[in-house]
Amino acid sequence: MKAVRPTDPPRDPSNPPTPYVGRFAPSPSGPLHAGSLVAALASYLDARAHRGRWLVRLEDIDAPRTVPGADRIILRQLQALGMHWDEPPVWQTQRHAFYRQAFDQLLAARRTYPCHCRRGQLPPGPYPGTCRPQPGKPPPPADAPAADARRPAWRFIAAPGVEHFRDRWLGPQSQDVAGEVGDFIIRRADGLWAYQLVVVVDDGLQGITDVVRGADLLDSSARQRQLARALGLPCPRLLHVPLRLDSQGRKLSKQNHAPALDTRQPLAALQQAWADLGFAPLTAHNTPAFWADATGQWARRFA
Repeated sequence: MKAVRPTDPPRDPSNPPTPYVGRFAPSPSGPLHAGSLVAALASYLDARAHRGRWLVRLEDIDAPRTVPGADRIILRQLQALGMHWDEPPVWQTQRHAFYRQAFDQLLAARRTYPCHCRRGQLPPGPYPGTCRPQPGKPPPPADAPAADARRPAWRFIAAPGVEHFRDRWLGPQSQDVAGEVGDFIIRRADGLWAYQLVVVVDDGLQGITDVVRGADLLDSSARQRQLARALGLPCPRLLHVPLRLDSQGRKLSKQNHAPALDTRQPLAALQQAWADLGFAPLTAHNTPAFWADATGQWARRFA
C-alpha cells in the first residue's frame, strides 16, 4: 500500500494556522501491540513533522475492559521506542466532571434523550428513533425516575443532512449520520460515558488540532463532528492510517489476542510499523536516526 499525498488547500497568510497539537489515545485494555504502534507512530510523526506538541491520553473510561497496570506498561513501551509526550498524560477516569458538564449542555439544548431500547430489540441498521421525544415535548431530566425500571441509555439527536469532511490520508469523506446511524448513544445504560462523547470533549479541552488514528475509527468521524459543533467545539483535522492485519485478514487487536509489542528491539518494531504505513525501509542504524529520517520523509509528504 502506498501513502497518499495530501491535497490540502493553500493557507491564507493573513490567517496563520493554530499551533499543531496532536495526541495518541490508547485504551489500556492491554499492552501496545504491532497494530497500535502503527497509529502511535503516525500520530507522533505528524506532530513532530509539524513542529507541534504530542499528547498521550489513556482512554480508560470503559472500566470493564481496562486491565490494571496496562496504562503504565503502555507508557513504558512508548518511552522505550523513543516517543516522548509534551504534557503529562491524562486518564479519562479523572475527567468525569467534564463529561457531565457536556452532557448537561446537550440536555439543556434538547439534543439528548433517554432510550430504554435494548440491542436485541432493535432491527439491523440505523436506530429507528423509537424513544425519541415528540416535537414540543422536552426530554425528562437526566436523573428523573422512569416508568421502565431499567436504567436508560442516552442518545444524541443526529442532525439531518450529509456530513462532509476531508481526511488527509483518504481524501473527501461523507456520511448521512441521521440516515445511516441514527441517534447514537452518548451515555450507556450501565451509567458509563460513551466513547463518542468523551473523545470529543477531551479533544476540545486539550486543544487538539489534528487527530491521527487507525482507519477503523473513520466511521466515527461524522458523529464526532456533529457532537463537537453541538458543544461549541472546533472539529480537528483528520488523518486515518491503514490497519495492521493478521494472517486471516482481520484487524490486529487485543480482542484477537495480538501479542504485546516487544520493545527490546525498538528499531525493528519501528521499521515494521513504518513499512505497515506503506513507506520504503529506512537505512537508519539506531532509534534516533530512525526518528530523524522518518520525520523528514513524513514532513515532505504530509506537512
